[in-house]
Amino acid sequence: MAHVAVGGTFDPLHDGHKALLRRACELSRNGELLIGLTSDEMVRNKAHEVREFQTRYKEMKRFMRARGINHVIVRLDDPYGPTVSDDFDYIVVSPETHPMALKINKIREEKGRSPIKIVLVDYVLADDGLPISSTRIAEGEIDEHGRVLKNKKI
Repeated sequence: MAHVAVGGTFDPLHDGHKALLRRACELSRNGELLIGLTSDEMVRNKAHEVREFQTRYKEMKRFMRARGINHVIVRLDDPYGPTVSDDFDYIVVSPETHPMALKINKIREEKGRSPIKIVLVDYVLADDGLPISSTRIAEGEIDEHGRVLKNKKI
């Protein structure tokens, strides 16, 4: 039974996030999945507006309930959450969050803990061949499925 961690802001919950969460669900079958959801305080410096924690929490709960996976959602008040102190078999990350997973394992090593196996899920690309991202969605370039809404000016 695997113990899996994944974390992020997840706002809006787009197809890239869903690919990340699906992979985490696959790895955690018959185990436990911990989803770290960034706190309102942590998202204050984002380049785009982020909905409040409770709204994101409810949306994540609905998405996960539909998968029937044993999961726990925790509020992240720092970039690491319980990954630096608790036992996990896997941490599921995107290319954007991969450096944080490496840092988590470095902290774990300094604490004498075993590293967590890092599972990298590649970006999901929008119709224009660029990664789907919350920033691009907030800027109105694409929708949460990666459909192009307007051409980016060069």
